Amino acid sequence: MGDPVPISRRSFNERLLETLTVPQAEREGLLDQARREGAAFARGLVSRGLLTAEALRRAYEELCGVPAFRRDPETERPLPGVALPLSFLRARLLLPVALSDGTLTVAMADPLDADAREAVARATGKRVEAQAGTEEEVREAIEKAYGDSGASMERIVEQVSDEVPETVAGDERVEQLIGVASEAPIIRLVNFVMARAIERGASDIHLEPYEKALRVRYRIDGVLEDVESPPRRLQTAIISRIKIMARLNIAESRLPQDGRVKLRIGGKEIDFRVSTIPTLYGESVVIRILDQSSVPLNMETLGFAPDTLSTFRPMVSAPYGMVLVTGPTGSGKTTTLYAALQEIKSPERKIITIEDPVEYQIPGVIQIQVKPQIGLTFASGLRSIVRQDPDVILVGEIRDRETAEIAIHSALTGHMVLSTLHTNDAPGAVTRLLEMGVEEYLLPSCLMGVLAQRLVRTICDACSAPREVPQALREEVLRETGAFPEGDQRAGRGCEACAGTGYRGRSGIFELLPVTDGVKELILSRADSGTIREKAVGEGMRLLREDGWEKVRRGVTTIEEVLRVTRIG
Repeated sequence: MGDPVPISRRSFNERLLETLTVPQAEREGLLDQARREGAAFARGLVSRGLLTAEALRRAYEELCGVPAFRRDPETERPLPGVALPLSFLRARLLLPVALSDGTLTVAMADPLDADAREAVARATGKRVEAQAGTEEEVREAIEKAYGDSGASMERIVEQVSDEVPETVAGDERVEQLIGVASEAPIIRLVNFVMARAIERGASDIHLEPYEKALRVRYRIDGVLEDVESPPRRLQTAIISRIKIMARLNIAESRLPQDGRVKLRIGGKEIDFRVSTIPTLYGESVVIRILDQSSVPLNMETLGFAPDTLSTFRPMVSAPYGMVLVTGPTGSGKTTTLYAALQEIKSPERKIITIEDPVEYQIPGVIQIQVKPQIGLTFASGLRSIVRQDPDVILVGEIRDRETAEIAIHSALTGHMVLSTLHTNDAPGAVTRLLEMGVEEYLLPSCLMGVLAQRLVRTICDACSAPREVPQALREEVLRETGAFPEGDQRAGRGCEACAGTGYRGRSGIFELLPVTDGVKELILSRADSGTIREKAVGEGMRLLREDGWEKVRRGVTTIEEVLRVTRIG
């Protein structure tokens, strides 16, 4: 690999901050971000209009000594003798531009990306030197050299009329807005953004308006990634097009709205859930991608350790009782419960769910969507479900005392009840129910177990390789957890299969608390979660982080991933 850039990421971010003219109060917050966010910090400054893309390029040149990249016809064609995946070039915003005497020169939007330079060096066997370019010029050069000219965002944007309204000033402009949003280039542009998200395996699309930019990000394997964004002038037309597709009111931009879209992409019917909310610079849109074919409705594929699965299966298969799954939003709780339903459903059992929202349809299961605006809440719906003679009831979430009490009474009267709670760990679910006002003598009679879970990104099989753990990371793990997962450590180098990230897919890490006789006694005495945890660990419960460390030892994920999802606060 070429000579390292003689400045650390943190030092660069801090020195970059010194060049900005911002109030002292804001500077202190930015300094904290500079130390925490790493590579995302500089891109964030550009997205928010605090720094121009050209100023960032100059900073790489002046602070890091990285020469500037300038586009010319010679750099906009494939470099002979250098074969790198297009998905990798797009993901890392990196373009090979020259090869001389065994040294490969690459243009990079982020010349401090040492992992990308190392990946190029390993793939080509060349010494690598970087040039600094802006995101836009590197991305455009990549598409000119390697991309499909008929399908790139740049080509689509070139076809959009210049007469696109940037803001909506009143209902009299609605007709004009509908006209622009119905133009073929805007339709193709929105379809391009959505199809690219499907191609990348994203779960959400974020369109975020700022003063000088419209930022597009995809959530891939639980982590947001910046992607190619259309120009700010097309913001209103793009958002109007999405609102038309979701059958929302395009004249209303002052209130949040929610809708759904169903599209056929790549031969599959895919549902998109659309949410808009007004912000300072226009409407922010988040599109949740509900691709049922990508959901692993099989407990074998969720990442359970064999001993955990052999304990969890009998719980959810029992004829009556209650099983809870806990964790933060996006930790895969609903997927786990759907997989459990898929496994236990049969012609002899009637299964009814009440959810908010119903994200995926399960054949053979009756599913109900809550509608609070007409009085159909979890509590009222659950009360009616019991009169439908079900065998199994899935309650999307226990949010209040009324829902908790009805769910518990349902479990006590011969129903199997599955539900979720938002708590950090399994013992915390017990104390949360007690805090809601549930009588402590009811819980031991019906609660069979609590499963806490998180999702970690898994190392890409195609580029997984042994790694040396930096001493600083080793010390951080020991300082934070008191133990280090010794064994053969692995990490992904970045390749076409994983779009240069080193990760592909996700797996669960789990903490299963069976409600044993010992735990029941603690519940009756209203013991705190720490005491319940200590008792459960003494009886063999494996904590979330310990399950994560086991996956690190087996080369499934990395130390950084386990730390990321198990940190509290």
